Amino acid sequence: MSIEGTDRRRQKLPGHPGRGAAAGNGQRPRVVVVGAGIAGLAAATGLAERGVAVDVVEQCDHLGGRVGGWPEELADGSSSAMNRGFHAFFRQYYNLRALLRRADPTLSALTPVEDYPLIDGAGRRDTFKGLPQTPPLNALAFALRSPTFRLRDLIRLDAKAAAPLAAVSVPETYRLLDDRDAATFLRDINFPDAARHLAFEVFARSFFARPEKLSAGELVTMFHIYFLGSSEGLIFDVANANFDVALWNPLRAYLENLGVAFHTGRTVESVSVVDEDVVVTTGAGRFPADAAVLAPDVGGLRRIVAASPDLADSAWRDRIAALGTAPPFVVLRLWLDRPVRGDRAAFVGTGGREPLDNVSVLERYEREAAEWAARTGGSVVELHAYSVTHPSDEVRTGLIARMHELYPETTSASIVDERLLRREDCPRFAPGDFAGRPTVRTPDPRIMLAGDGIRVDLPVALMERAATTGWTAANELLGRFGLAGHPLQTVPNRGRSALLRRLATTAGHGSRQE
Repeated sequence: MSIEGTDRRRQKLPGHPGRGAAAGNGQRPRVVVVGAGIAGLAAATGLAERGVAVDVVEQCDHLGGRVGGWPEELADGSSSAMNRGFHAFFRQYYNLRALLRRADPTLSALTPVEDYPLIDGAGRRDTFKGLPQTPPLNALAFALRSPTFRLRDLIRLDAKAAAPLAAVSVPETYRLLDDRDAATFLRDINFPDAARHLAFEVFARSFFARPEKLSAGELVTMFHIYFLGSSEGLIFDVANANFDVALWNPLRAYLENLGVAFHTGRTVESVSVVDEDVVVTTGAGRFPADAAVLAPDVGGLRRIVAASPDLADSAWRDRIAALGTAPPFVVLRLWLDRPVRGDRAAFVGTGGREPLDNVSVLERYEREAAEWAARTGGSVVELHAYSVTHPSDEVRTGLIARMHELYPETTSASIVDERLLRREDCPRFAPGDFAGRPTVRTPDPRIMLAGDGIRVDLPVALMERAATTGWTAANELLGRFGLAGHPLQTVPNRGRSALLRRLATTAGHGSRQE
């Protein structure tokens, strides 16, 4: 597996200059990081590596946030693993992978997934296997070999309206498209319905939203990151053990060796400024520091800021209060008493099969599931439903029915054990949200924000946005302390075709004149 990125056009952002480490004479700055998800861990890493004293406060008893994992005891008395569901580690997640390499230099905890088919309600199947990596040949090859996309569909596309797909520049793309929803944008460019349901809705559902509730700017930026803006390819890696074992326990050991103190199981109640100190208050005590990085989920950030009346100014506090969350999602993990067919892919995305959005066969890649399957002769299957509106028991019934439909061999299988998680804590990316989204910097230079719901004007999304904002928050504080920053990388922050960029600019001017 390639450790470094292979795209020669990727954007490299050097860290700012400064001292390599904080003084060790009792003058070390101290920072409290609230939240031990990807963003908080990236911030803690960036600070600790420059000699800053760091306390990480996390309300859960494990690290990783929404990518956390924990051990689970099953009904048969055996030990297994549980997490909040499948996550894809794409090769263009440069800043996330840089974080993981701190404890795992060769990324041995990640395993490539050879393919991830997409299957629609009519049984039509798309695949990413064997596609060329060079844009725009990758997207063109995908479209032309797709059973839901024909040459005549390509000819019918409104080239001028579709030009922003190949001419992304952040934040300009959001200024151009954020007030529109993704479904309307796809309809306006004459994108065929069948292909839209199978291909683009997969990206929309990555944000736990239906296309009509997702910003067109967000969708187009995603298309740039994975298709037309990067030559890293479309095949991703997965963690080959539960997230705690594969990723976060090793990173925790690395950070503790740097002096980072973790305080898990503690809920932050408020943040205040007392004289020269930033004070983070929990039910179990107070953490005074020189600065803080707030990296909880959206609900946690809203709650903390609402309970911290002297934090920043009213306009900023209003922006935090206005942050929304995406609709609920459900993860259903099933331990079955017999195996699924041997040719089933590790991961399959679906369209037109509500409530099901994807299926994972965990023993194909996760060590704990593979050990359980080998011992029992069964399978561990995970079913996801995004943007759900029905009660959990109805969603569960629908998910199992869809599993039987897609994988008929599971119809006769008994469920040995199961876990159903329903959560509503992912950030919302609705039309019009971008302009008001808070940035890493706050009105108080001692307080920084980080997380996948925080604005950073770079072409990043999902886990990579969390990691990028975490590194950025660390860099901002390191600059304040006179310490050197860390370099960042992203896919190119511009379309790769000069002709299409010009066409997109013309289209943008035209839309503003209407």
